Parts: sequence; C-alpha cells; structure tokens
Amino acid sequence: MDELASPTHPRMFSLQKIVEISYYNMGRIRLQWSRIWEVIGDHFNKVGCNPNEDVAIFAVDSLRQLSMKFLEKGELANFRFQKDFLRPFEHIMKKNRSPTIRDMVVRCIAQMVNSQAGNIRSGWKNIFSVFHLAASDQDESIVELAFQTTGHISTNVFEKHFPATIDSFQDAVKCLSEFACNASFPDTSMEAIRLIRHCAKYVSDRPQAFKDYTSDDMNVAPEDRVWVRGWFPILFELSCIINRCKLDVRTRGLTVMFEVMKTYGHTFEKHWWQDLFRIVFRIFDNMKLPEQQTEKAEWMTTTCNHALYAISDVFTQYFESLSDVLLDDILAQLYWCVQQDNEQLARSGTNCLENVVILNGEKFTPETWDKTCNCMLDIFKTTIPHALLTWRPAGAEGDPMTPQDISDRQLVCTVGLPVSLVYLLCQIRPYSNITQYHADKITSAHVPSGLNFPEQRLFSALLIKCVVQLELIQTIDNMVFFPATSRKEDVENLAAAQRDALDAADVLVETQDQGMYRYLTSEQLFKLLDCLLESHRFAKAFNANNEQRTTLWKAGFKGKSKPNLLKQETSSLACGLRILFRMYTDDSRQTAWEEVQRRLLNVCSEAVAYFLTLTSESHREAWTNLLLLFLTKVLKISDDRVRISTINNIDRPLIWSVEVERGEVAGEEAQ
Repeated sequence: MDELASPTHPRMFSLQKIVEISYYNMGRIRLQWSRIWEVIGDHFNKVGCNPNEDVAIFAVDSLRQLSMKFLEKGELANFRFQKDFLRPFEHIMKKNRSPTIRDMVVRCIAQMVNSQAGNIRSGWKNIFSVFHLAASDQDESIVELAFQTTGHISTNVFEKHFPATIDSFQDAVKCLSEFACNASFPDTSMEAIRLIRHCAKYVSDRPQAFKDYTSDDMNVAPEDRVWVRGWFPILFELSCIINRCKLDVRTRGLTVMFEVMKTYGHTFEKHWWQDLFRIVFRIFDNMKLPEQQTEKAEWMTTTCNHALYAISDVFTQYFESLSDVLLDDILAQLYWCVQQDNEQLARSGTNCLENVVILNGEKFTPETWDKTCNCMLDIFKTTIPHALLTWRPAGAEGDPMTPQDISDRQLVCTVGLPVSLVYLLCQIRPYSNITQYHADKITSAHVPSGLNFPEQRLFSALLIKCVVQLELIQTIDNMVFFPATSRKEDVENLAAAQRDALDAADVLVETQDQGMYRYLTSEQLFKLLDCLLESHRFAKAFNANNEQRTTLWKAGFKGKSKPNLLKQETSSLACGLRILFRMYTDDSRQTAWEEVQRRLLNVCSEAVAYFLTLTSESHREAWTNLLLLFLTKVLKISDDRVRISTINNIDRPLIWSVEVERGEVAGEEAQ
C-alpha cells in the first residue's frame, strides 16, 4: 500500500508479487486458501478503488486472471468459495465511480461467463450482483454489455446448467428487474420484462429442481420451494417494475404479470394465491400515498384500471381455487375503487363487479351471494349524493358543505373534469333526446372560479357519486337479467305499442334466463330492490326540488336547462319493476308472492300517482319507456291474479291504469 500511495509514480512491484503468490498457492486446501484470501481479497478491494486508474486497471486485470484460473478448478457441491473469491469485483463495481473501471469490471465478468459458465456455482450471485449494479448505470455501453450477458445467461446458460444456477435464480430475476427500471433505456426495459417472462418457463418446466434444492439458509417445505425460489421472485419483481416505472414499461410489466398468472396459475396452491394477491394489491396501495394530482389521476386511469380488469379475469379463470380465499379481498378492492375520485376507476369497479358476478354466479354459494349483495348495498349507500339536496353557496342561509361532510378522501377539483362526467349529472337535454345530444357541445359545464376550493371539491365528489349510482343500477340490471336484455325488452315494448299490439304474447325477450335471477334468493332480490328504490326516491326528491336545482345551476352547473337526475330516477325504478314482476310471475317463488304483491302495489301506485303530478313535458317524456314497461308487465298478469290483487289491495291508480289499457275506461275519465 505504501508503494501504491504515490500520486504520480506508484510502484506495482509488490502488487505483481501478490498476484504471483496467489497463483502459486491456489493448490492449497480450501480451508487454508480461504484464510489467505481474507487478507489478499481485502487488499484487492482497496487497490481496485485506487484513485489512480492505472493502479485500479492493473488490479482488476490481475483479479480477472486469477479468477479465470480459479474457476477452471470448478467447485464441489455445498462449497461457497467462488462467492468469496469473486466478491472484490462486486466491491469495486459498487465503490469505484470511474466509468473506465466499471466498464472493465463488466467486461471481465462477461468473459468469465462466456468461457467458464459450466464451472461457475456459487459465483453466480456475485455475477448477478455486478450486473445489478451496472443495470442502473447511465453509461450506455456498460448497461448494454451487462444486459447482453444477463440475457445470454437467462436464455442459454439456464437452459444448459439450470441445477447449478438455481441458487441464484432469484438474483437473476432481480437483476432483470433492475434493467427494466432504468428509465434511460426503454428498449432494454421491454426486453428485460420479456426475459423475466421467459424465466417463468424454467419454473414451470423444472419444478422438481426447486424441490430438490436445499441450502442452509432456506427452511422451507419441499412442496413450497418452487413458490419461494421460483414463482414468488418473478411475480414480486414484476410488481416492483409496475410500482417504479413510467407508464409504457409498467403497463408491459402488468400485462406480463397477469399472463404468468393465467398461464401457470393452475399449478399454484391456495396459500400461494394469498401471498400473490398481497403483492397485486400493492398496485392500489400506491394510490393511498400523497402524490401530485396529475400523476395520481394517470395512475388510477391506466394502471389501476388495467389491474382491476386483470384481477377479475384471473379470479374468474381460477374461481374454484380463489373463491374461498380471495372473494372478500376482491370485493373490498372493488368497493375501494368505486370510492375514489376518478370517473374511469369508479366505472371500472362496477363493471368488474358485474363481470365477476355474471361469469361466476352459477358457481356462487348462498354465502357468496350474500357477500356480493352486501357489497352492492354498501356501494349504493355510500355513493348516494345526499349533499345535492342540502348544498348552499357560501354566505347563503345555512353553512356551506365542507369536505368532511362528504368523506375523508382527497377529492379533485371540478375544473377540467371530463365533459361526459359533468353531463351525467346535468342530464341537460330531456331523457328521450339524450342519444341525439352531443356531449362535446357542453362548453360551460364547469365550476366557476368564484367558488371556494372546498365547494369545488364537493361538486367533484358529487359528480363521481352520480356516475357510480347510474353504473350500479345498470350493473344490477345486467346481473339479474343479463346484459342488453332489458334494452331489447324496451325496444319490443315500444314497437308493440306503436303497432297497437295489446297481446302480451307479442312482447318476448328470449335471453332473460341467462341472467343470475334464478340463482338469487327472494331475500337477496329484495335487498337489491331496496337499493334501487332508495336510489329512485333520492333522484325523485332531487328532481322535484326546483329551488335546489336552480341554486346548483346558478352555482356552476351551466347548461341549457337545470341539472336533473332523470336517468337515475327512471332506470332505477325500471329495474325494480322488472325484478318485482318477474318474481310475481315465478311459480318457484310462491312463498314470497304475498310480499312481492305488497311491494309491487306500493311501488306501482306510488309511481303512477307521481307521474300524474308531473307538469314538465320533458319529464313526462323521460317516463315513456318506464310506463310502457309497467303497462306491458301488467297486461301479462292473468286476469285471476289481477282480480285477487284488486280485491285484497284496493288501490285506484293501479286499477285505473290497468282498466285504461284494457279499454274498460273510456272518454274523459280515461284522459
């Protein structure tokens, strides 16, 4: 060290002699040699980090020569001396910031791999550690050479020498993950993810190699070794890529992560799935951290959204294995998503809930149905926008709403929200004309700058809640009766009315038995019905409150007419009526007929009485499909059932509507 200390003319005579001494003493038994290397290896650590590049280059080159000679001897099972011998390369790579030296270290390691791969055993850990350090470098040549060699190991060396490399398999995957997370080289990132996907094939094809592998530091049951040493490192590192990288890379990582699950999940044990989904749900945990709003919104709309659908697909594919262990967690995650201040994520939460139920409902147990219905009930209750009826502008009578009146969640500013979101609340044109209205014409639907920030946040939250209410109503309809069935029925009803066809047999919808209706108990249907009617009554109360609608309109919901919830009012009641009428004509539910009849008469009479009070033409038009549905369903009921209903429940509005439709009341009285 004294010889090397000269800043201008260091002498390397003693360093050369140390190299020669090491070379001539390599034949000693491992116990002696390891004691010698404790001293000499530490010396190489220091010399390799010498500020004089000539000294460091000589040290690294000497290490390379010694290592090549040492690797030629091979290593017996259960020995770990290669790991000690190659550690100076790792130390120099970590401590020496000179690009020249770092490049040289990578080249030395690459040469060892290319010429001595068959003899390397415990040294693989050091090799991957060096490449892991190189992976985060900003020097393109260093990253490129390290990645080429890592790729060669992953594709060729693993294929030929997998049992020898299995101890460092997770180090290899971690190294590839680090390459994927280097934002400076996006092409390398994508290729690294592909190689991780390739590594999954080794785990699938050679599970026995993992079961047979033992080491002092692994106290794991043989049947779980393939998970701990194989699958878990792959899926965990993919999740790290998702949480660390920019959009395009993390999207690819997410895709590959779920591809691995879908392709190889049939080999997973139940308790492995539990560990796996703890990793998966970390994707959503990212959103619970305070971040810049734009970044958080992008994360929710892209990565969270993608993950949500992928989770639903995996859950459906392996439903038998996952229903017992993961249903509660998945329902909780879907519930969390619809609570967020993001339109796309809220929509996706309800859509995924619908997909899970429609695709797996036939296999649900009564307990599973109870949990699912309770989840829907919870979503309904927490997303009814009660503040729409109570909000007052600052300075008006009563106190303005505060963020605490909504929830403790962080909310977004309404300014800049998607036009479609504002449109869903405002429902600017009459319901019957919605399809003809172009949402992009709404240019002034935003909150004026005069509103204070808490009020802006409140309006934003209310808009999201209105979206969720509409989505949930559609979800229940699709779930119970199958998607598009109700829409087809409405078309048939309208067509029958236009051709004046009073025969109930003319209105048929063939696909209704595809829904989940037959798998739900009457109590569960009543629970869903209560949600629908609560949503309907809230929307009706809002639409009837002209003063409050005017206040909101003046506060910023500017359109060609005041905001309303017509679609929520009509679609929730329509779905409720479909459920009740279906139950009322279902012979298998005779035990519930009395309750169904009571509810049906109350709902129908209340609906007809309310419709008769409507004075707005647009509001009455919005009820067109609803009235057609109601009257068509009534006509389908047998005469005997109608007589029994009217005798037991004298209710003039309902009876009149039936008599008018049958032509038994005419003239001015019918009008």
